Formats: sequence, C-alpha cells, structure tokens
Amino acid sequence: MIGMVEHSVEKQTSGIAAEAADATVPPSRPKTRRRLKVAHPERCIGCLGCMFACSRTRLGIVSLDSSAIKIQTQGGIEGDYRVVVCRACPDAPCARACPTGALERKPDGRVVFHRELCRGCGECEKACLVGAVALNQEKLPVKCIHCGACVKFCPHGVLELEEIPSGG
Repeated sequence: MIGMVEHSVEKQTSGIAAEAADATVPPSRPKTRRRLKVAHPERCIGCLGCMFACSRTRLGIVSLDSSAIKIQTQGGIEGDYRVVVCRACPDAPCARACPTGALERKPDGRVVFHRELCRGCGECEKACLVGAVALNQEKLPVKCIHCGACVKFCPHGVLELEEIPSGG
C-alpha cells in the first residue's frame, strides 16, 4: 500500500514539475545583438571617461590610443565634441576592404577581428566611413565590439546600448 501511495505522489509531483517547466520556458523571440549608440551627443563634455573605460576593459591598459571610441573636438576647446563609434554597418565596409579576411562580418551582423590574419595594411581604417577604425601602435585595427563598458562610465548618458535584430 505504501508503495502505491509513493508511486501516486511521484506521478502527481512529476506532472506538476512538467507543468512548471512548460510555464517557465520563455516564448521564442528573434535573436538580437547589441550596438553602441550615441544617443545624446549634446551632453558630451569631453571627459574621456568612455575612452579610458574602453581601453582598460578591453586591453587592461589605460590608453587613449587603444580606445575603440574616440572623442574629438569640433572648433577647439569652445566647440562641441564629436563622439566617434562603430555604427555596426550592415554592409561593413571595413570587413569588405580587408584583403586577408582579418575583419570578418558574421551572419548575425557582428564584425570580428582575427589578429593572426592581419598584416597591418590599414585598408580597414581607410574604408570606415565614420573613422571608427584606427590602427594602434602595432598597426592592428582597434574596433568597437559593442561591449558597453563605455556606457557604464559615461557620467552624462551620452551613450546607450541598443538591441538590434541579428543580421541587420
């Protein structure tokens, strides 16, 4: 009799567990990826915190030259600031221009860098329409990977990460 009761309880709890598992499965939604966005350029005060955060997070060094985001002045110290970041172009001219395939556009839209394939020719830098790709001291491209480190360190909310559908 005890065995029958245990079996019945097991059956009930396994049914409840199955229902709970079904209820916790999120509905499928299209895959997305993140892209850095200059949401409020008028708020930039040129503190360079985003640039320092980028180089420190990605490379472990504090170097403006190693930052994938650039803050430039327009009209000297009294002018506005220009925030230069990778726009995650759907057609990715930087990747198209790379003769060795060191910059590769993935099907989901990301552009990844393969260091071992790079010969430092600079074609990617020339091809970037917004000037977001630059060569570092080793003649390797520095390109944003849209990690969001700069967003967290911007005290004025200039930058945001936005979700975009993969492949676009």
